[in-house]
Amino acid sequence: MKALLILAVLINLDELLKTGDCTQTHDQVLSITPQTQEQAELLRNVSTQYETVLWQPVSPQYIKEQDPVHLFVPVNSSEAIKDLLQKHSMTHEVLLANTNELVEMQTRNDSTDPRSSSSYYERYHSLEDIYYWINRTSQDHSDMVKVVLIGSSYEKRPLYALKLSVEERPNKKAIWIDCGIHAREWVSPAFCLWFVQYSLSHYKQNQDITNILDNMDVYVLPVMNPDGYKYTWTTNRMWRKNRSYSKDSFCVGVDLNRNFDANWCTEGASDKPCSEIYCGAFPESEPESEAVANFLRSHKDSVQLYLSIHSYSQMLLFPYSCTLEEAENHNDLLAMVQEAAQKIRRHYRNTYKYGAGAKTIYLAPGGSDDWAYNLGIKYSFTFELQDRGRYGFLLPPSHIATACNEALIAVKTIALRVIEKTQAPQ
Repeated sequence: MKALLILAVLINLDELLKTGDCTQTHDQVLSITPQTQEQAELLRNVSTQYETVLWQPVSPQYIKEQDPVHLFVPVNSSEAIKDLLQKHSMTHEVLLANTNELVEMQTRNDSTDPRSSSSYYERYHSLEDIYYWINRTSQDHSDMVKVVLIGSSYEKRPLYALKLSVEERPNKKAIWIDCGIHAREWVSPAFCLWFVQYSLSHYKQNQDITNILDNMDVYVLPVMNPDGYKYTWTTNRMWRKNRSYSKDSFCVGVDLNRNFDANWCTEGASDKPCSEIYCGAFPESEPESEAVANFLRSHKDSVQLYLSIHSYSQMLLFPYSCTLEEAENHNDLLAMVQEAAQKIRRHYRNTYKYGAGAKTIYLAPGGSDDWAYNLGIKYSFTFELQDRGRYGFLLPPSHIATACNEALIAVKTIALRVIEKTQAPQ
């Protein structure tokens, strides 16, 4: 009798595994495309009233008919949400059936020492690992790398930028690259590490990198939001904002990319602390955005190119995001991202959308790229790396190399064009 019972259990388990019904016990990511205004409204309510995380778009106000919505659904909300969708005749596709497995895959590392592992740069790294890497890299390449402390975070973690420089000379121009402004976008810091390693190992070997470093210093801030990034490793993988507390609310965090003084807190940002796009109490209210702004203000005569690295959606964007008006050098910026997108397509058969932020996605005031542009850095860009939503923020480590190589092509293409335009003989 006992043997028959065990056999029945095994057969049932086998059926569960085959049919995939066992995925009901996992956190999932669903893709839902509302067909009508009513369905869009319903989805807006679902994303605010249930314990879910909106992946795409970033805020319920952007949900509209015919546009896919990517929704992270924890297991405890799963049944209620699927019942609701069914009741309103809304179909959904399960993008990720078991996000826990992917998170575990992302956090598994064989080594924390960049010198002892050939696949070090094809892995995600904790904040502690990244601080160790910064220290190690500056020691091993002291002739080319200097660590610059630009400030500290709300929780008093250091904000370290690396300065890559091969020749000190007066009036040398510079590039600024920041990564990890949004905590859950792990492929972004992975790119900053990748870029530094590539630049150091390919100087004098790769003509493009040699040309860039001979003409410009490069400042790289690997993690602009260290508190949030740490929190995604320890507590909530889906966290986006920083970790500051406001005295008027129990909700934590400000969206650092809505906290700069570029049409601050107008349409496309929120003054509600619980929102994912909360703009903060005032422009540069957050120590992280203030530190970056202060650094750029004090280097505005040398920094000619500003790059902010995000994920996901595969886009190359430029100002403005805070208004529908066109930037003064719109055509130049458009030509640069177009060339970069064409090269990515040629080399990797992957498509990137490109254009001014507000017209390509939606209004997003208070962004660092618009602010840098208004400061006088006339070549200012935001890259959204892989993918388009298949894995979203949970891009597997096996995709890091391609994602970083695509971004690298774009950085090199644009940087060389900026050198041409700004350093041409007068």
